[in-house]
Amino acid sequence: MTNREISRFLETWAPLGTAEDYDNAGLLTGRADAPVGRILVSLDATEAVIQEAIDRKCSLVVSHHPILFKGLKKLMGQNYAARAVEMAIRNGISLYAIHTNLDNADTGVNYILAEKLGLKTDTLKILRPMVQRLIKLSYFVPIENHEDVLKAVHAAGGGQIGKYYDCSFSVEGRGRFTPGEGCNPALGAIGVPEEVLEYKVDIIVPDVQFPTLLSALREAHPYEELAYFASPVMNEWADKGAGMLGELPEEMNFADFVSMVKNSLGLSMLKHTRPLKERVKKIALCGGSGFFLLPDAKAAGADVYLTADVKYHEFFDAEDRLVLMDAGHYETEQFTSEGIVRKLSAQFPNIAVLLSETKTNPVYYA
Repeated sequence: MTNREISRFLETWAPLGTAEDYDNAGLLTGRADAPVGRILVSLDATEAVIQEAIDRKCSLVVSHHPILFKGLKKLMGQNYAARAVEMAIRNGISLYAIHTNLDNADTGVNYILAEKLGLKTDTLKILRPMVQRLIKLSYFVPIENHEDVLKAVHAAGGGQIGKYYDCSFSVEGRGRFTPGEGCNPALGAIGVPEEVLEYKVDIIVPDVQFPTLLSALREAHPYEELAYFASPVMNEWADKGAGMLGELPEEMNFADFVSMVKNSLGLSMLKHTRPLKERVKKIALCGGSGFFLLPDAKAAGADVYLTADVKYHEFFDAEDRLVLMDAGHYETEQFTSEGIVRKLSAQFPNIAVLLSETKTNPVYYA
């Protein structure tokens, strides 16, 4: 097993193309072809975590937060990030970060948090789906080749709409063409006009998967020259985006809900705006810094929006439309590592995937 194989799997779960522009996700140190023996999973890749990886004989550290974020121009031990990277390189430890791409995954950071808070999984949906990230692909194929080509397109990731798979639309028509000199036509002869019964097939594909899908389409298609066109669409990408919205199994007294959140996340205190309803059920959430999603939580009719890193004046923006809660950055993302461990262990049962025992939260409460 190599870093490349581990990376490829993680990127099927959380494609790098869905990370935010400012992010630095993916393999940060180490060669792609470097062998992987044991994996350590942590929220952060601090010096203490790298030391733990050394002690537990791990060759790869997978963290949620990238240790290389703003960039390092020098490696001279000038700060904790530089020292952690130096330590990893000296000891042959690769570093991989799965950050905002996991924030934007439908079973990523926010799904894991929603499960921890007991929200009904069948009610969960992305709070702010991505837009302008889907492509409508239309291609033309002889009727007799239609099914085989469509299978290849679906296998490459095309045709998923929400929780529905293998979606497409086909309409029959007549394709006309004349092969020119130097062609090697699958149908017809050079210089002779040809008419073929074809299907025009329309399919939706995420932009991050489009190159792979187009390659699979070319390989499966009988024509020497593939006839297709692609155009971006405004549709929401329901499976990728920020935040999560869901419901509790049943309405809960607000004070009981607060107690449940504190117990579930191991909190000694919880900041929030004034209670509005005696009972709550519809919950919006975003692990980490999620204040930017407050308008979406309001529009969704959430009773509570739980996130982190809310500034004093930002609490006023709740405007008595919902209860805005700040449960802490580390606290709302602390279970992400467990989710990564479960995912990797299920896919690679012959590799030891270890959950870090190092608490990386830099914030303490007196």
